[in-house]
Amino acid sequence: SNSSSILSTKQFKMAIVKSGKVVIILAGRHAGKKAVVIKNIEDGNDDKRFSHCLVAGIARGPRKVTRGMSKKKVEKRSRTMKPFVKYVNVRHVFPTRYQVDMDLKKAVDEADLVGDKKVEVKKTLKKIFEDKYLNQKSATSEKKAAGSNYFFQKLRF
Repeated sequence: SNSSSILSTKQFKMAIVKSGKVVIILAGRHAGKKAVVIKNIEDGNDDKRFSHCLVAGIARGPRKVTRGMSKKKVEKRSRTMKPFVKYVNVRHVFPTRYQVDMDLKKAVDEADLVGDKKVEVKKTLKKIFEDKYLNQKSATSEKKAAGSNYFFQKLRF
């Protein structure tokens, strides 16, 4: 009767969470925030024995801008972004249909995610996010442009 749903949810979900994909964090202090998958560890490792992924996201988004604001003011209001970077269990992320073309692999070195170096990583991420936010028109494709547009918007629910 119900043979079509044999495909376990774990396998089904893994195919969707790829690097560059925009996801929504479902659990923890960043719940409801959007993030981009940097790296996907499917079968887990000695440290985390479950499938998880490294994500970089926005803890606090850019402030609202209107057409009447000067360029300087727009830049100032977009500097309020605060990034986060962490490992998340795949079950705690919700993959969206959007992709972004931000090169975050270079910015986030996995060895740097402990102690003081994490602060540096976040600073680099902030810079990347700000640049991307201010130059959204320069996306490689229509699809990626839609993705970055979605990524920087507040989640409405």
